[in-house]
Amino acid sequence: MILQENYSKYLQDPIFHLLSETADELGKECYVIGGYVRDLLLERPCKDIDVVVVGSGIEVARSFAKKIGRGAHLSVFKNFGTAQVKWGKDNEVEFVGARKESYHRESRNPIVEDGTLEDDQNRRDFTINALALCLNKERFGELLDPFNGITDLENKLIRTPLDADITFSDDPLRMMRGIRFATQLNFHLDIYTFEAIARNAERIKIISQERITEELNKIMASKQPSVGFKYLEKSGLLQIIFPELAALKGTETINGCGHKDNFEHTLAVVDKIADVSNNLWLRWAALLHDIGKPRSKKYVPNIGWTFHNHNFVGSKMIYGIFKRMKLPLNEHMKYVQKLVDLHMRPIVLSEDEVTDSAVRRLLFEAGDDIDDLMTLCDADITSKNQEKVKRYQQNFQIVRQKLQDIEEKDRIRNFQPPIGGNEIMEMFNLPGCSLVGELKNDIKEAILDGVIPNEYEAAKQYLLEKAAEKGLAPATKQ
Repeated sequence: MILQENYSKYLQDPIFHLLSETADELGKECYVIGGYVRDLLLERPCKDIDVVVVGSGIEVARSFAKKIGRGAHLSVFKNFGTAQVKWGKDNEVEFVGARKESYHRESRNPIVEDGTLEDDQNRRDFTINALALCLNKERFGELLDPFNGITDLENKLIRTPLDADITFSDDPLRMMRGIRFATQLNFHLDIYTFEAIARNAERIKIISQERITEELNKIMASKQPSVGFKYLEKSGLLQIIFPELAALKGTETINGCGHKDNFEHTLAVVDKIADVSNNLWLRWAALLHDIGKPRSKKYVPNIGWTFHNHNFVGSKMIYGIFKRMKLPLNEHMKYVQKLVDLHMRPIVLSEDEVTDSAVRRLLFEAGDDIDDLMTLCDADITSKNQEKVKRYQQNFQIVRQKLQDIEEKDRIRNFQPPIGGNEIMEMFNLPGCSLVGELKNDIKEAILDGVIPNEYEAAKQYLLEKAAEKGLAPATKQ
């Protein structure tokens, strides 16, 4: 990034010249400000243009919408003193009048008054978000940087413009935002800013769960999510907002036998998933795959530490976690539950002889999510023992090939038995009852065990044999 006195080269989009013309016609000071300026200077993709006006932002928005003409949609929010103009497919500009804010301790909602540009920059959360570029013609592209945010951009530093304790106490969500920015931008938190987060961590309790989860999802969606979660843990925020994850932290040793730090292991798995997939819910499955370990941990003499059934325990915890965090209780949650529950199965297969039956059952239970499950299991190999890692990876290749071969041969993924319950009832003149379910299950188990192929005629013959064992004969046609 090259320092220069004027930054007009970053404002070549015709939108900015139209904004300049609008502001000058109305005699208003007008600036593009905040995250848009930050991302422009970092040469990151940026879409949301925020414009601050010294005076009425709504007035400038109305005139700007008229200049855009046909297709422009103006939304005015008088209670907040803001307006929004949208046009075309992706064009959007937010307008606000310069303001100053004050806070009551029990709420993050500020008392807002009209103010100067300086007042508006003072209320910004971080120095890199307080940068403003003038849009008026005479000063077009002039940078207003009262807190030396341009240097913080160069030094990759997250720092508050004013006293960090006041900044975070006034609006505690800024603590989450600071950690999120450090994660997204690959920046680091200024030491005094981080210490203020630690001092004010308890203040996060006044923030709505929806806003906290929104920031968590942005951390999860970043290139290296572990950065954010380590900051959350070290600051004390994680213990408040996500105690189940914080419980993974640490090791314990009895009689010289210790176990690995499952928090560090989990973050390594999440980062490995982030390297290969942008699927947010696969990343959540990675974050939660060992969440049941603290509750299932047990020291067994002569054996060591065990986490028996931690996958099952963890999958049962997910509904409560998703509900509390206001995450969707729909197919996304079920997907995470499934992957957490099944994540040990491919590892067990890779350790043992890979039987066709075991592979069929895994395919049947994982269905279309089998590839994501295998991706998670690959990422779960984080041992420092490279020979062990190499052995697991070689065995996983065998499992993958077996999965592919059996899927091509038996079409097990998402399969339903070739003979359904209605046909069984009709064939043996049975009412809807448990016996029908037993017979249908017999067919399914026979296919999964490889006793019969996944074909109609073979399934029908097997059904007749199993029915005969239960004393049933086919109904005679009248």
